[in-house]
Amino acid sequence: MLPSMGAGGVRVLLLSGPAQGGGGVEKLAGALGASGLEVLRAGSVREALSVVRSDAALGAALVGWDTTDTAMDGPAGTGEVLRAVGERFVRLPVFLLVTGSDVSGLPLWAYKLIQGCVWPLEDTPAFIAGRIARAVADYREAVLPPFFRALRHFDAGHEFSWHTPGHAGGVAFLKSPAGRALWDFYGEALFRTDLSISVGELGSPLDHTGRIGAAERNAARVFGAEQTLFVMNGNSASNRIVGHATAADGESVLVDRNCHKSIMHALTLSGAVPRYLVPQRNGLGLAGPIPPSALARAGDGGPAVSAVVTNSTYDGLCYDAVEVAGLLAPHVPRIHFDEAWFAHGAFHPLYARRFGMAVTPEVMDDELRPTVFATQSTHKLLAALSQAAMVHVRPAPRAPVNPARFNETYLMHGTTSPSYPVIASLDVAAAMMDGASGTFLLTEAITEAVRFRQTVVSVAEQIREDRDRPGWFFGVWQPDHVATRPVEDLVSDPAAWSLEPGAAWHGFTDLRSGYCMLDPIKVTITCPGVTADGAVQELGIPARIVAAYLEQRGIVVEKTGDYTLLVLFSLGTTKGKWGTLIDALVDFKDAHDAAAPVEELIPDLGLTGPLPDLCAAMHAALQAHGLGRLLDQVFTDLPTPEVTPRAAHTMLIHDDVEQVPLDRAHDRVAASLVVVTPPGIPMLLPGENIGRADGPALTYLRALQAIDQEFPAFAADIHGVHRDQGGAYHLDCLAFSDSAVTPVPDR
Repeated sequence: MLPSMGAGGVRVLLLSGPAQGGGGVEKLAGALGASGLEVLRAGSVREALSVVRSDAALGAALVGWDTTDTAMDGPAGTGEVLRAVGERFVRLPVFLLVTGSDVSGLPLWAYKLIQGCVWPLEDTPAFIAGRIARAVADYREAVLPPFFRALRHFDAGHEFSWHTPGHAGGVAFLKSPAGRALWDFYGEALFRTDLSISVGELGSPLDHTGRIGAAERNAARVFGAEQTLFVMNGNSASNRIVGHATAADGESVLVDRNCHKSIMHALTLSGAVPRYLVPQRNGLGLAGPIPPSALARAGDGGPAVSAVVTNSTYDGLCYDAVEVAGLLAPHVPRIHFDEAWFAHGAFHPLYARRFGMAVTPEVMDDELRPTVFATQSTHKLLAALSQAAMVHVRPAPRAPVNPARFNETYLMHGTTSPSYPVIASLDVAAAMMDGASGTFLLTEAITEAVRFRQTVVSVAEQIREDRDRPGWFFGVWQPDHVATRPVEDLVSDPAAWSLEPGAAWHGFTDLRSGYCMLDPIKVTITCPGVTADGAVQELGIPARIVAAYLEQRGIVVEKTGDYTLLVLFSLGTTKGKWGTLIDALVDFKDAHDAAAPVEELIPDLGLTGPLPDLCAAMHAALQAHGLGRLLDQVFTDLPTPEVTPRAAHTMLIHDDVEQVPLDRAHDRVAASLVVVTPPGIPMLLPGENIGRADGPALTYLRALQAIDQEFPAFAADIHGVHRDQGGAYHLDCLAFSDSAVTPVPDR
């Protein structure tokens, strides 16, 4: 336990040894406390390192140095602590507590990390404390990014609000009991900084001026872009902006079929015609990469104005973006990387070349290099408020981007009443990832993910060795060597996560070495039932049942497949968080092996009977209907487009649509998106023919319908499907009256 002295929320680390003169150090600590700083006294190097690596509230550090230790590698640990500060912080004020007559032996590298030297017995404690307090204040001001700093200064001015929003700094909420509850819940600062673009000194996100413009330019620097725009409506709006700005009516766009529905919305708005790039799927139902051979052949259907590639996938597969750009560049002048789940890609050596902004003139000649857009859900895996997103742009001579014209499309999808707290969170998210801080934070997240992965494997091995219990447990979808390689190697070596050709663990084919890798912070937990190559196992533990149990325990996973659970190791993940998940998985196994009653384990389901019976019945149903095989067919044997997405939407507006049950939907044309979660990817798009009665789409939907009707407590999450009271599915189909429609051009 570190004793603290003084008050205040800003902490100063103090590591000193006997050589620094105890009396002087004690007086200095007292003076710092009197200045309002909280002093953390570290009794050892290990304790000091723990503080440096875990406490973001540090405002300064005082580290003892005996000048006879010129290499700074002695037992006092001076060099070790200084290096740790450099790895964790940017410009944190560090002062050396010096013992000796001079600092002529100070290593050159140390000058880059320290702000000054202190001899505790020379200047008065009050004077030294004043200098340190000044340095702390300057640091805390400098660490704030442009917009957030200006917002804080504006709030400190306590100005009256005569503009929108109508709650006027939150005062309106104080006039109602419900409003008062909201005020008490969120606090005054949120409402005082929920402002209008009428506040000129803060700038405007509409024309990217003032401090908001400065914040966007700072984010562009941090993320490696030439231009960055802040988006308030999530990555869905970012995708619509880019899609609407880069393709016009009737133009062809190469589209990753493993795409978010917002890409389809962009096609509807622009009138562009999609030509699909089809990714693989494995036996676990996970979407894999588009094979490099398919990208190389992407131009066979004729010219296209742009290409859209999902990077990384929902399940964490990220491409070598430079290689992808090289394969697509002969066919398109623009590439849009949908990096909704990969905003962290630019900030760790593990992901070198794997993010859109890595496609620079240094790696590809301008004659071939395409213009690259990267859209990111900053809030998903970085630290920002929900709906916070960014669009990054790196133009190329082949397809110049006129900022003013691009902004016209941005304005069409933005709002004239943006959320300033969301803007501030984007500004701060960029600042958090700037320099050494971003690498440190990601290293920490990757390290925790690796330790979790190895712990799952270790627990499974212990269970197999225990003769007193059944030998099954959960697994992790990952290369086999992850279980045994040192953590340090797995955090630093991209090859450790590569989907190597022929490796059985991933279940994909037609790959090149290094073309695609698994992002370690996206962890897919596998349940017994099927393997990555589609082999069916006798024991089946359907993931929907496990997810329901975990939710009863207060644990909500990101995505649930038939036999997979996806969990995310974002910047906010802790050891306690993932340790609790391990415990819950072990408890589920114990409950299954003991044939515990479902009504006690998951009372919210309203089911009765032993847990193993429920698992066995659902496993049998999933296999009887061949759900995994059908899912693969749905996403690889694509339906035929009859009209463009825009034409289908026009008919929807005119109400030339009718709901049709599955048994009458064959050969009809879909009027709206049909999206099954998982995998959360459109299986039918507006304007596509639903196909034969025994075709992939209807066979899969009938199988889902049957399983839903047998297990209504675990009904699939499907957008675009209507259920009647008996659980039967209905689809929205185009009626084709006299509405004018645009057929899909011959290709």
